[in-house]
Amino acid sequence: MEQISSRKKTIQHQFDRICKLALKGEVADYYKHLEYLQKHERMLSELSKKELGKLFIMDEYDVENYCFQVLGYDIEVKDALIAEALQSLTEKKRNVILLSYFMEMSDAEIAREMNLVRSTVHEHRKRSLELLKNIMEGNTDEEE
Repeated sequence: MEQISSRKKTIQHQFDRICKLALKGEVADYYKHLEYLQKHERMLSELSKKELGKLFIMDEYDVENYCFQVLGYDIEVKDALIAEALQSLTEKKRNVILLSYFMEMSDAEIAREMNLVRSTVHEHRKRSLELLKNIMEGNTDEEE
């Protein structure tokens, strides 16, 4: 009887030892996996806007955009609020804003294209921005 019980204990100890070794191996693998994740993975909240932009593509449809014709240029405005504010400006002022900010033209280039003096272009842009600000602030107040 004693031999059976001592044999049973020996087998039980051997089994316990094998289980402990297996668990140690699993722990080591788990820590290696965590180390790998820290090296190769980043949380989305840690990414910059530029990096996030590379992760997805947004379909853009022309139906949602507003198109303005200025001196032979087709200029698309994607924001509805800005487009509505631009439509409320006079044609000259709207053209100056669109060429300046959407086509990135300098005052001298705009003056050449529109047959105006450079200082006139500057004044049109300055006044237009004030008007746009007032119009858009009025719209956001109404929405709230």
